[in-house]
Amino acid sequence: MPGVSVRGLSYEARRQLAVNLTRVLSLYRPVLDAYIIEFFTDNLWGTLPCSWQEALDGLTPPQLATLLLETPSEFLENPSQSSRLTAPFRKHVRPKKQHEIRRLGELVKKLSDVTACTQIVDVGSGQGHLSRFMSLGLGLKVKSIEGDQRLVGRAQHLDRELLQTLEKEDRRNPQGVQASCRRSPHHVVRWVDPTALCEELLLPLEDAPRGGARLLLTGLHACGDLSVALLRHFSRPEVAALALVGCCYMKLSDPGGYPLSQWVAALPGCQLSYRLREGACHALEEYVERLWDQAPSLRTHCYRAALETAIRVAQPELRRPGVQGIPRAHEVKIEQYVRRGLQRVGLDPQLPLDVAALGAQQAQENRVVAFFSLALLLAPLVETLILLDRLLYIQEQGFHAELLPIFSPELSPRNLVLVATKQPLGQAFSVLETEDG
Repeated sequence: MPGVSVRGLSYEARRQLAVNLTRVLSLYRPVLDAYIIEFFTDNLWGTLPCSWQEALDGLTPPQLATLLLETPSEFLENPSQSSRLTAPFRKHVRPKKQHEIRRLGELVKKLSDVTACTQIVDVGSGQGHLSRFMSLGLGLKVKSIEGDQRLVGRAQHLDRELLQTLEKEDRRNPQGVQASCRRSPHHVVRWVDPTALCEELLLPLEDAPRGGARLLLTGLHACGDLSVALLRHFSRPEVAALALVGCCYMKLSDPGGYPLSQWVAALPGCQLSYRLREGACHALEEYVERLWDQAPSLRTHCYRAALETAIRVAQPELRRPGVQGIPRAHEVKIEQYVRRGLQRVGLDPQLPLDVAALGAQQAQENRVVAFFSLALLLAPLVETLILLDRLLYIQEQGFHAELLPIFSPELSPRNLVLVATKQPLGQAFSVLETEDG
């Protein structure tokens, strides 16, 4: 489920939206802060307004799924391949990633053109899928920075493999772009410390134009504080533009990673617990498939909540213990699951259990799933506040920024890209947002 775009809102309207978001989050914090394993111990269903209970009670998992996700058109022909990304660039890339690298790569190319950037820096590049598409697919000059040597080695291997594939295509189509004209990404192994300046990130490639390079920083799912590092590097004079998609908000430093803007930091109720930030990171694709299929594994929510009740009865001070995975848990009876769970947390599995109560809890299985789905529906408000804080942080420094919904949220829950520039772009932001045919 996506965050909310603020495209077209004035600076004052964005600040007011931050105020409104903190108020709404305070109102529904009991749902967002709840742990589903405490559904029975904390009577989570009873915390919902009666009108919500009436609306949700009795809904089947497929009915809940219709509230969360639909299939985007580019995957209707083949759900495992994007029809808008050529075959060589789809290899080794999952459908979700295919969609993301195509859309973000195209946006970066347009942003680079309108800001006259001479070099792209892809930070936290992993196996280099985005860098590879931007350099070998779109003709951009790309530096790819990744801290994991193993991933960099894999990226270089995939670069060579793609070049060989493109060379074969060149021989079949001599009129096309020749491989000799293509440039692979320049890979650098370097961890980026979010608390310090990374000189490597700002260094131009050897053939930088006279007067120095104009850099465009980008990161696709820059994890936790890595996003914060890119935001802070944006203020450097070498950097002309930024295109950032964040993720893993629960890994943000506290304090330091959020809030960043003076405005949000001053708002009552702006603080976001680990649970709220973690909830904002849930990917819905797999979960919605389970809802559509009415997958038996959905009942593990209910089973784990029933186990928590038994744990509290046996040892009241033991709360939310980690439970080692119970294989094929959904295939066993609820009583068997609870006994195995008790054993895994160091309690006597032969403790007497209220079998009737367990049966009554299992009868509420759809309520448990509905509550969990409701929390997923509210989670985008948390993400919107985090992203809005970042946007206001950029604007407080006198720069220009927008949040553009470039990904299909059905495929990529983190669907908003933060685009920032040193100079106003005006209507050019609309061009960035438009999808290529």
